[in-house]
Amino acid sequence: MLLNVNKQIIGCMILLVLSAAGTSTAAVADNNDLEAMRKEFNRLRKQVQELGSEIDGLKDDKGQKEDIRSEYQDQLQEIREDVTKLNESPLRGLESTLGKLKFGGYGEIHSNFTEGTESDKVDFHRLVLYLGYDFDDWIKFHSETELEHAFVNDGDGEISIEQALVDFLFSDGFNIKAGRLLTPIGIINKTHEPPTFNGVERPNFSKYIIPTTWSSDGIGLFGSLNPSLNYEAYVVAGLDGDSFSSSGIRGGRIKSRQSLNEVAFTGRFDYRPFEEALARSDQSLRLGLSGYFGGLDNIDGGGGSGKDGEIAMTSGDFEYSISKFDFRGVIANTNIDGARDFGGSVAEEMFGWYLEGAYHFWPDEWKTGKLKKSDATVFVRYEEYDTQREMPSGIAEDKSKDRDDLTFGVNFYLTPNFVIKADYQILDDASGTDRDDLFNIGIGWTF
Repeated sequence: MLLNVNKQIIGCMILLVLSAAGTSTAAVADNNDLEAMRKEFNRLRKQVQELGSEIDGLKDDKGQKEDIRSEYQDQLQEIREDVTKLNESPLRGLESTLGKLKFGGYGEIHSNFTEGTESDKVDFHRLVLYLGYDFDDWIKFHSETELEHAFVNDGDGEISIEQALVDFLFSDGFNIKAGRLLTPIGIINKTHEPPTFNGVERPNFSKYIIPTTWSSDGIGLFGSLNPSLNYEAYVVAGLDGDSFSSSGIRGGRIKSRQSLNEVAFTGRFDYRPFEEALARSDQSLRLGLSGYFGGLDNIDGGGGSGKDGEIAMTSGDFEYSISKFDFRGVIANTNIDGARDFGGSVAEEMFGWYLEGAYHFWPDEWKTGKLKKSDATVFVRYEEYDTQREMPSGIAEDKSKDRDDLTFGVNFYLTPNFVIKADYQILDDASGTDRDDLFNIGIGWTF
């Protein structure tokens, strides 16, 4: 087949030579040298005929391999030309840009059923979209935009920027974070995607003692001092003490234009004592210590109200996993200096804690087919929290703010990042009020 192709090529060459000879004929005729032109034409024709005969005689394997090699070289050259065109295409720049973009998010839908007079409901509680961009391998942007309750109207529902920050990465031990960041207190405030915690709702401790989600605008440092010890330390805009209440500091978060009238300092250490020793075992341990300290004379939009007050919050937490068991716990104490100035219901001291245990009971032999990445856990959590543990002198404590909750339930993970949850909550407080127990079901995901 290759020889036939080469014959065709020879035919084309003859036509080209004839054409060239014709052109030469005109030129030589102009010079009155027709005889020389005829001799040159006959010489070229003879060479082409001899070349054709030589190709016809190439019957050995070596000749065929050379022909094949020539074809491959031609094809390779065409590919190189196509690649060159692709690299020069405007789409190449778009591809590079899209490669630096990062997309993600999480969401959760809850249904809550009470045993009392309160209405049962279904709530598209959260939908959070993540967008990131790598300006370079050492400059990375991260953001999360949250929609709560699926709708915003007259104070019902909310759209907010949960995070919007830039990481400047210099080394393992020294990096800078700037922007709207998650205040590094406790466990849930830093890691609150639905597949990462047990139960349909976040622990009530993480609502009344450490308000989750709690974002702060600021700048600071983070890194690893060694493989076992990580740190974070930030200067951030402060809280609005005037918006504290009998239910804690949650209302004092400023979500729009955060005030720098009185800044705060926050940070944490995470210690993994067996990070290297347990690298190949089925257990892990993390111990955390965090704090938040600052002034409270801040209002939305900047400036202050003139009321003097300070907050000091300290918290310790741990997470431990061994074999099929997971354990975690948090404790936190909040002291407010000048609480009286912020209203009669604001406490001088708030305190809370919880302990939780979970067991992975899903058999390995069930992890096949569509459920090859599935898992399931049962869990129990006990929490106590008191947002009026100690009141200013002369102001009585509201015993209904001294609460304890018992929650137990099950989580079924279709995949590690999609979970179906159900739990039952027994709620009580020190006042003897008959609080309605809750049955909750929900789904959650992250991507």
